[in-house]
Amino acid sequence: IPEIVKYVRSHPPHEVDYSFEKNISFSQLSLYYQCPFKWARMYKDNIKPFSSSINTVFGTAIHLVIQHYLTILYEQSGAAADGIDLEEMFQEAFKREYMTQYNANNKQHFSSAEEMNEFYEDGVQILDFLKKNRSKYFSNRGWYLVGCEIPVILSPHEDYVHLLYLGYLDVVLYHEETNTIKIIDLKSSKNSWGDYQKKDKIKQAQLMFYKQYFSKLYNFPIDNIEVEFFILKRKLYINADYPQHRVQLFIPPSGKNSINASNKLMNGFIEECFNPDNSIKEREYSKCPSKYCDWCAFKHECL
Repeated sequence: IPEIVKYVRSHPPHEVDYSFEKNISFSQLSLYYQCPFKWARMYKDNIKPFSSSINTVFGTAIHLVIQHYLTILYEQSGAAADGIDLEEMFQEAFKREYMTQYNANNKQHFSSAEEMNEFYEDGVQILDFLKKNRSKYFSNRGWYLVGCEIPVILSPHEDYVHLLYLGYLDVVLYHEETNTIKIIDLKSSKNSWGDYQKKDKIKQAQLMFYKQYFSKLYNFPIDNIEVEFFILKRKLYINADYPQHRVQLFIPPSGKNSINASNKLMNGFIEECFNPDNSIKEREYSKCPSKYCDWCAFKHECL
């Protein structure tokens, strides 16, 4: 096993000490830039209504199955990975995650049997495609699995040393010959990403954070780190004039300009929302009406 792989596995970052530290996450940053008012209600006023959906249940379940599949692929063999009954594993993970969220929702259903069956069948199709085409996306020749759900925890702003970013890298691979780390973020989507999603600077920022934070935590050359969105498509277009796949790869630009732009977003979020002692600023947080308002638990406050 290469030294960098062993080092990362044996040197997890220190956990957040909530007695004097506070954590922020990419989902917080994304929510803030979507609507500062909603972010403040959830994180300043600590009002956190139930927000899970069939989409989050599906995403969690299929992440777990794919990560397990890749772990077996790299730590045992392709034959062992292909021997896993992915359909059964996904069914169990899907049911288990739904029940977890059902209990969190005071045992109130938030999906129908028809909708659940549709999402389940979509997941089966994705996993079947991935198993049949894994060599196109994952090679175990010269590649090593560093890990799945690798934590990154560090202070992103030098003036807020006890405000820590906490994130988890879905899949991290290492290529020994080129001394390259690849960070893969799994995304589930109804269809493929178009220009709107690909040009979304907030979406791209997540991988910019992961790239530079991994580099800082493990003293690994940032220019030797690749990032990739691995998009799992639930639906294919009907009667399309071109071959379609259940997986779409998107490699966002990740040079200095992109990293600087992501840092500007992070610094803006921290400076606008937090005091140096980690407390949240008492100020008026703007409301940003958008297409997301229909699903917002605070929409009655914006009328």
